Amino acid sequence: MFSTLPLNALRTFEAAARLGSFKAAAEELSVTPAAISHQVKTLETQLAALLFKRSGQGVALTEEGELLYRQAHCALLDIRSSLEAFYPNAVPQTLTISTTPGLAAAWLIPRLGGFYRSFAHFNVRVDTRNELVDLLRDSSVDLAIRSVSRDDPKLFCQALMNEQFSVYGAPGLVASLNVNQIELINLRWKIPGAFSINWESWCAAAQCPAWLETAQMREFDDEHFALSAAIAGHGLVLASNVLVADSLRHGELVAYRPEVSLPGPRYIAVCVPGRERQVHVSAFLTWLAGAALQDG
Repeated sequence: MFSTLPLNALRTFEAAARLGSFKAAAEELSVTPAAISHQVKTLETQLAALLFKRSGQGVALTEEGELLYRQAHCALLDIRSSLEAFYPNAVPQTLTISTTPGLAAAWLIPRLGGFYRSFAHFNVRVDTRNELVDLLRDSSVDLAIRSVSRDDPKLFCQALMNEQFSVYGAPGLVASLNVNQIELINLRWKIPGAFSINWESWCAAAQCPAWLETAQMREFDDEHFALSAAIAGHGLVLASNVLVADSLRHGELVAYRPEVSLPGPRYIAVCVPGRERQVHVSAFLTWLAGAALQDG
């Protein structure tokens, strides 16, 4: 049934496609770049399809190559996952999650204890970055949690939470607020889609545009630092309901004029199609859905 499958060539092709380089694939597989090129050409001949565009700048996948890469990558991941169950004295399996520093600090990490209580045999490594990781290229990342305005058709997507942006402040600050001497924490939110999340939009919705003429602005470029400043009483912050959930629960922040809010994007969990079936990824997705539902 599988006697004609070119497994070595497929493994070679997957490495070259994932790394975007014959040289990098050769280093990973401990062979020469010529050997990589030969295996890829053999596979192209067998499939009667051009998988890479070759130029002086390197190689790039063709449309057919992109399709084969996604399928081969998922298949090899499944094989590796199946084999790991047979390794003697296997160490706890590590699950790598990519998300923003703000969501990691304010929402994900405080809840991870619940995951470990249910799945003590898995380790979770949280990779924080504001840039989107290319899951189709970086196989070291199992799952990403993203704030999006639309799904990526190339990835498996699981809906988590919807965002609303409202104004929050430390309880003492809100209780004694002097609207003539307002301090505002200004964060330039990097919001996907056409959402307008800024003080101008909120003040227009709240019918208090005069604030922008007299307010003292405290500038921050990181979600976590902006929320920390608000908790410390340094001003009001316009923030996501997802990121302030724990601060509200602990009484560190309270809402100011909660009836005024701005719609935002939604959080989803994404992975390469097929990875959601792997035991550790499936377990985390199930737990993640439950954690999101509690905050919904």
